[in-house]
Amino acid sequence: MNGSSFSKPQRRLRTTFSGVLLLAATVFGFTAKAQQLSFLRAKGAQMVDASGKQVVLRGFNVGGWLLQESYILQTDSLNCQWRIKQGMLRTMPEAQMEEFYRQYRANFITKADIDFIAKQGFNCVRLPFHYDLFLTAAQRHARTQAMLSPKNVDGYVQQLSTWYDQNQLFTDDKNLDGFRFIDNVLSWCAANKLYVILDLHAAPGGQGTDRNINDNFVSLDLWKRRDAKGRPIYQDMTVRLWEKLSARYKNDARVAMYDLINEPHNLNVANGMSADNQELSALYSRLINAVRAQNDKHLLLLEGNGYGNEYTNLTPDKLAIQDKSNLAYNAHRYWCPNTPETADSNPNQINLLHNLAAFRDRWQVPVWVGETGENSNEWFVAAVQGLNAQNIGWCHWTLKRVDGPTSLLRVKPYGSILTPQGRAALLRNVQYANCQPNRDVIAALTQPATFQAPFAALSIPGTIQAADYDLGRAEVAYHDEFSAKVDYRDNTPWNQGGEYRNDGVDIKVNTNSPAASYAVGHLAAGEWLKYTVKVKSAGEYTLQMRVQKGTAPGLLSLQLDGNKLVSVPIASAATAGEWTTVAVKTPFLPAGQHQLRLLIEQPVSQISWMRFEAAGTTSAGGQ
Repeated sequence: MNGSSFSKPQRRLRTTFSGVLLLAATVFGFTAKAQQLSFLRAKGAQMVDASGKQVVLRGFNVGGWLLQESYILQTDSLNCQWRIKQGMLRTMPEAQMEEFYRQYRANFITKADIDFIAKQGFNCVRLPFHYDLFLTAAQRHARTQAMLSPKNVDGYVQQLSTWYDQNQLFTDDKNLDGFRFIDNVLSWCAANKLYVILDLHAAPGGQGTDRNINDNFVSLDLWKRRDAKGRPIYQDMTVRLWEKLSARYKNDARVAMYDLINEPHNLNVANGMSADNQELSALYSRLINAVRAQNDKHLLLLEGNGYGNEYTNLTPDKLAIQDKSNLAYNAHRYWCPNTPETADSNPNQINLLHNLAAFRDRWQVPVWVGETGENSNEWFVAAVQGLNAQNIGWCHWTLKRVDGPTSLLRVKPYGSILTPQGRAALLRNVQYANCQPNRDVIAALTQPATFQAPFAALSIPGTIQAADYDLGRAEVAYHDEFSAKVDYRDNTPWNQGGEYRNDGVDIKVNTNSPAASYAVGHLAAGEWLKYTVKVKSAGEYTLQMRVQKGTAPGLLSLQLDGNKLVSVPIASAATAGEWTTVAVKTPFLPAGQHQLRLLIEQPVSQISWMRFEAAGTTSAGGQ
């Protein structure tokens, strides 16, 4: 998966989220603890367990762990894992680099992370991994040498060819890192009754042109590279790797599916390949036949061309396989509409909800969204609701990211991975105990479309931060002119400040405040924010509002439980960036819990906070 990143430090969220977490299992209709694991199989268009009961897999990817993608670590300029390693090797020996990666993998995902996923009510984990974890130390050293210089790649390929002929690839399943990590995840997940999807995320040679996903040295080498004997050696290795994985896990019910190749992409005429997925169809046929030859009945998940979505010549009738049972088809849904009527004219392009369901029904095969996310909470809610309505499972990308608002867990910024201080901080910050849950993302993925709950405990008298509006989707907790990205070509940020929360509300760091705080900006007439507040003492109040003036006069208003409360006029700025604190009197406020709505009638530049004080008291205003 390739995505964008955000920056700036985030403050700790101030309230607990236990109520939302307790509701998650109710909304999904299952609890991870209660679900008993048995072998999954395809029954027509459904995935079912051994008793024939439908199982809908909903879970999380643990990306960035067994394959680093640069944006997850905010190392975008380095672009992929091997270039990160290449940068490290400029200042350290290879053994020291390998030791860093040993510690990184030991810290990034642990049982505590898996426990946390289960507690939210999810029932599966997709495990993306790099093929190089199944190499011996000596074989990985050879790959490191190829990484240091393009002229070494041919030599590496010939070494792979020799090891392949001598049956020295992927054979030491008791000592190779890849098998050990899979075994650990299976054990952690089994303790929580979670299924695991094994995902070959970086295949030998690389399955596309995007090295951030493939970690490849040469684009499309999986498809094009030949060894001295003329063999497609990387494809031969991929088949052998899945043979070894199948031999080890074929009787393991904890494994839901084998995801044979992640996101093949740009297999097209422009890159010297066929226009109709012939190469991909041939390799899938080889892989399926190899796994079935092990007497392995696991579900086999296919991913189409075009980042996992286009299935020309990949439908069951087109594959050169004897056993067509237990196939499942994948979609990766990013930055696309969630309306059920929106369709693609190509019936084999299945990332849109309409095409996905139609493909399932046409071919009577289970479908599953192996990756989705990288958008606003508003998009998440719409996507989840649309998929759940069709009983189509999904897996969010991804569990944790550095300073990432769209992940389940947010990793604190650490500096540079190319410095000793940065690496030490990264190893600390990625640990589960040091990560911060993105409660708004959790709510978006686990709650119904009508869900609304306090983001923070707000009371009157007291100060209400503008950015602490309620949890909930657009038109429930807030209204903003742009709240989700539904066109991959449109790079307009949904949160134009990129801070604090992942909604359509535009939040910035408040540089006018001496304390760590945020302000809501990029305001437009008609936008609004809703707050659940508790009025502790009935009475009249003085309302102060801290705002940055605009170039024209502004007008803000407050409603209480749907009734007009007060209007707050704001004069235009005399100087650029001018902040002011304005005060007005409120009518009588009854005690108890209420819904307070802040409406932008005529926009100001930014709003920092609202402060309610009992009438007759005064304060210094402040920043």
